[in-house]
Amino acid sequence: MKLRLFFIVASVVCTFTSLAQTVSIRDMVTFLPLSGAVISGDKALQVQSDAAGIADISSLAGSQYLTVEMVGYFSMSLPFDEAKEKGIIYLTESDYYMKEVVVSASRFQEKAIDVPQQIQVVSQNDMRFWSLQNSGDVLQATGNVYVQKSQLGGGSPILRGFEASRVLMVVDGVRMNNAIYRAGHLQDIITIDNNMLEKVEVVNGPGSVVYGSDALGGVMHFYTRNPEYSSADKWLIKGGAYARFSTANNENTGHFDLNIGGKRFSSLTSFTYSNFDDLRQGNVRNPFTQTYWTRPEYVERINGVDSIVVNKNPNVQVGSGYKQYDFLQKFGFKQSATVEHILNFQYSTSSDIPRYDRLTQYRSGKLRFAEWYYGPQERLFAAYELRLKNANKAYDEARIILSQQMIEQSRNTRTLAKTSLESQVENVSVTALNADLMKAIKEKHELRYGFEFTLNDVQSTATAKDIETGDVSNIPTRYADGGSTMQSISGYITHSWEISPKVVLTDGIRFSNVALKCNFNDKTFFPFPYNSIDLNNSGLNGNLGLVYRPNEDWKVSLVGSTGYRVPNVDDMSKVFESVGATRDENGALLELGSVVVPNPDLKPERTYNADFSISKTFDKKVTLSGTGFYTIYQNALTTSPWTFNGQSIIQYEGDSANVIAMTNASEGYLWGANGMLTAIINDRFSFSSTLNYTYGRITLEGQDETPLDHVPPVYGKTSFNLQMMRFRGEFYVMYNGWKRLEDYRLGAEDNEANATEFGMPAWYTLNIRTATQLTKNIGLQVSLENILDVNYRMFASNISAAGRNLSITLRASF
Repeated sequence: MKLRLFFIVASVVCTFTSLAQTVSIRDMVTFLPLSGAVISGDKALQVQSDAAGIADISSLAGSQYLTVEMVGYFSMSLPFDEAKEKGIIYLTESDYYMKEVVVSASRFQEKAIDVPQQIQVVSQNDMRFWSLQNSGDVLQATGNVYVQKSQLGGGSPILRGFEASRVLMVVDGVRMNNAIYRAGHLQDIITIDNNMLEKVEVVNGPGSVVYGSDALGGVMHFYTRNPEYSSADKWLIKGGAYARFSTANNENTGHFDLNIGGKRFSSLTSFTYSNFDDLRQGNVRNPFTQTYWTRPEYVERINGVDSIVVNKNPNVQVGSGYKQYDFLQKFGFKQSATVEHILNFQYSTSSDIPRYDRLTQYRSGKLRFAEWYYGPQERLFAAYELRLKNANKAYDEARIILSQQMIEQSRNTRTLAKTSLESQVENVSVTALNADLMKAIKEKHELRYGFEFTLNDVQSTATAKDIETGDVSNIPTRYADGGSTMQSISGYITHSWEISPKVVLTDGIRFSNVALKCNFNDKTFFPFPYNSIDLNNSGLNGNLGLVYRPNEDWKVSLVGSTGYRVPNVDDMSKVFESVGATRDENGALLELGSVVVPNPDLKPERTYNADFSISKTFDKKVTLSGTGFYTIYQNALTTSPWTFNGQSIIQYEGDSANVIAMTNASEGYLWGANGMLTAIINDRFSFSSTLNYTYGRITLEGQDETPLDHVPPVYGKTSFNLQMMRFRGEFYVMYNGWKRLEDYRLGAEDNEANATEFGMPAWYTLNIRTATQLTKNIGLQVSLENILDVNYRMFASNISAAGRNLSITLRASF
């Protein structure tokens, strides 16, 4: 009896001990738990860490060594007994990318090494470490995306010489580009809260087969974090918060997020608040910018009178500060092992955002505007997503997303010494349905196919309010006053074929139909010779790619693809002043301004692109890669001289103005290259460098070849990275070549008026950032950007970049 009792007790103790054999997998620098790390022993068995970074290694008992692997981290091997005794295994992040998994190229997970397109991935760890002010800054920090700014509250990414409505932004599988995305410069990217991004994937080159219209230069896919479930019987509760202060614009940002997860239900909530003061530009000017870009004076209304105020510090760009609020809420429900439901709510709004470039415009020797600001930049996003994982004849995986977006934008202007505040308001509603499915066939083939429906509804209003009397009157709307609709229906299918372990072939095709209608009801201000504009376009797009991998260290790829962009409401129905008239100090007219009017005969833009990429990794430590591309650009939409009711000059807002309109240029072309070098010296120190160059030209009908606008100069980034226990540091150099004035597209979107007489000078900045984990739950980040306090502007930007900037971030996690 005693012997039986002994064996029972021993058995219970052994069982309890076995169940207690767990380890925690954490990031070496941040101490944050790592979910999805794979742990293997001497046997074929493997286990994974859960959402809390915990892995049960009981099944691996008896192994002499454990190996821990995770994409993006160095693998680690250690004795089983040591791992069990320590209870925590720290992994070091790695820049080795060959095993990286990407989604954006086909909407489903696949290895980056099997994708022929050039893809840049920005991880959550990088974004956390960089601790930047908005999502546009995140893209610029990669050194592979160029970002233009017209004001502090903005950021317009440029991919391969394409910008704004010619590059596509996608959030959680849903396109952000809407019917009023313009061909100029856009600030919509700031409505994406970079604090809640899981990762960003940038696909370079046409992405129209998978994503449809607008993806001429590439696709920027922003993936927000998903709520995490608990793998244990108790609830998983985790969260984080931080506060950041930056000196260049006296930034004060606070953020909080909370995840609550059970086995079947999960919730993720976050809120971010930012307050940005006026931005201080650098004080150290090169010989070409000695007299440029200072802010000597600004307008302030004092006792009911617009007054010119002398700026105490001309380097402070008065009229650039603003505030922003971002909220995210996600709910997840696992109906079963194969069915999951996700509700996704995102809301972003801001204070009024001053348009700095317009506030610094002069007319007749005086500041032109007393006020010029965007109203609150509002974006409301709501989506229901159904995820299915159930192998059958139709699919192995499927995702269906029903979404609704509500966007409100406004432009508010008041000329100096005038009392009329003019406001143009746009409300856009976008309803979309996306269905994407994937099916593997006989291990060698994968089919991915899908369907997309979108409906844009645009409503435009405009009024002028006398700020003294309060009287309100009607003025011309920015878009068709009777409302506009834009409907798209499309379907696609892509295919990948692993011909052999060394060769992968990819191909795809998409059919799209887009219908647009703009209604002009009130012709008081412009007697249009038509009541509406109707447009209906259908077309096919395709791609064909080949990846050749002689061995695991080499990758050679070639891809041919087509892209398209259909004219939208902004292209078809916009009426606005593009360039104001120039007058001398006495008010005499020196040069006519220009006004954009609608052109109902526009055709879709198309591109034909070829990419060649090659990369080589030496000893899994040094990777050298390069990509070259050539793009033929047909029916390019660009502004050109036009006539309105037979007249080339009309009266607009009291001035004579040249008439211009969006037209289809004859043909253009672009070519360029990207080179990257990554060297992992050891598991603590690494080096990386990137360089980008693009050249573009366009030929208008009856004219000589001229530079294509939106094409940035040569640019890149070089960085040195150090990782140690509790510490990460980076010293990096951002650099930018000359953009000579002869390479500007004069009178277009390159904003040559804001450059020097020679163009935009070359520049470089020296920067350093560090992150220290003070305790398990508290971290401190300190960065010093533009150490030399260089004064510079990004090409086509109308606000100078930040001068020397000290940023301090205090983070907490639980």
